[in-house]
Amino acid sequence: MSVGIIIASHGEFADGIKQSGSMIFGEQEKVQSVTFMPSEGPDDLKAQLEAAIATFDAEDEVLFLVDLWGGSPFNQANGIFEQNKERMAIIAGLNLPMLIQAYTERFNPDAKVADIAANIIKEAKDGVRVRPEELQPVAAAPKAAAETSANAGAPGKMDYVLARIDSRLLHGQVATAWTKATHPTRIIVVSDAVAKDDLRKKLIQQAAPPGVKAHVVPVDQMIKIANDDQHFGGQRALLLFETPQDALRAVEGGVPLKEINVGSMAHSPGKVQPNKVLAFSQDDIDTFNKLKKDGVAFDVRKVPNDSKGNMDEIIKKAQDELNK
Repeated sequence: MSVGIIIASHGEFADGIKQSGSMIFGEQEKVQSVTFMPSEGPDDLKAQLEAAIATFDAEDEVLFLVDLWGGSPFNQANGIFEQNKERMAIIAGLNLPMLIQAYTERFNPDAKVADIAANIIKEAKDGVRVRPEELQPVAAAPKAAAETSANAGAPGKMDYVLARIDSRLLHGQVATAWTKATHPTRIIVVSDAVAKDDLRKKLIQQAAPPGVKAHVVPVDQMIKIANDDQHFGGQRALLLFETPQDALRAVEGGVPLKEINVGSMAHSPGKVQPNKVLAFSQDDIDTFNKLKKDGVAFDVRKVPNDSKGNMDEIIKKAQDELNK
């Protein structure tokens, strides 16, 4: 038995850092890189990770080194980890010192994946240095977590800082870009389907960024919270919907959303794609039109720095394609 290493990242970073590691440490056995490209979806990524694992011996342990906590490579690796905890470990925040130390730790033929993971954390952190030295930050208490604790249960209404439709729910774009742009204290996934799936609930809670609590609630529960919202003063909520239908139920039930960010809707049979990230069925189009009649505006973009898309034009293009 030995420890195989899977390096996984958004884009080609995994391939590049694997090559860098080989230049410094020489070619390594049982190391696979997995790249998550813009044209791929979560199922493609999971299949690549499973194929990488299949190149190792059946009794081997597996160490995942991924780029971003809460990103798609982490989320898919975490799903596999949950089914194989006794022989796997995941570390996020991939850098070259981490990879080199992982190679070094494998020199010990008796090394277990848990031991390797524990030993390389310090090297990864110590590898982040700055010149001039006075710019090196000193450790500070997590501010967001302290604020969350201080405000919990205060009288008053919850502040809805973002509502987003995203078939991938909590992933890298949300956990980093949107969280930094909107500063939520809570991320709430509003979905009947996910609320019934204990594994998906657990993975979402684990993917929450530091200092932010993640919850999964059914649509009716979110409506109840919104209509009896007297105990969440100071809380800033980022709502995630898997489908526009769930968002419409929430709005019609009294969740006070004036604008919904439309980020990603996965393709499936019977849907058309008016652009690279959105896929609509006739039901989806009808649902967005109902939301518009209810006074909801749409902010169509994947990340905060993107320019906003025109939802009316996107829906018209989708309708024209469905009518062909």
